[in-house]
Amino acid sequence: MPKINRYVDIDTVEREAKKDYIDRHSPFIACEPTAKQNEPFKVTIKVGNVYSHPDDFDHYIANVQLYNGETLLARADFVSGTLGGQDKKGQAEVTFTIIPTGKKLNLVAHSYCTKHGVWESEPVEVSVAE
Repeated sequence: MPKINRYVDIDTVEREAKKDYIDRHSPFIACEPTAKQNEPFKVTIKVGNVYSHPDDFDHYIANVQLYNGETLLARADFVSGTLGGQDKKGQAEVTFTIIPTGKKLNLVAHSYCTKHGVWESEPVEVSVAE
């Protein structure tokens, strides 16, 4: 099983290099706090909040995944150069449209860096109304 890295609040990190490293690899989920059952619901995942990740041929964000608990809901794959190529730093960002069922969603995102492995977002809970 691969090592899964988790976001740490960068305000609590002392060195700028560590803040940069943590932030640029971490996925962040943006969505509404409530959804309606069986209706389209948009979830945006952005890798890096303050810092951009490199997009080199051997060091880039290869994919972003969205989970509800342990169930994979969606995945987007990227190839090197998709986000501007070498010497440019682009934000890997994707919006998924899902159809919620059940009473709530427990969303978690993963991003995979070809050099630094899997990174996990903070969980986001969404209430689902009928």
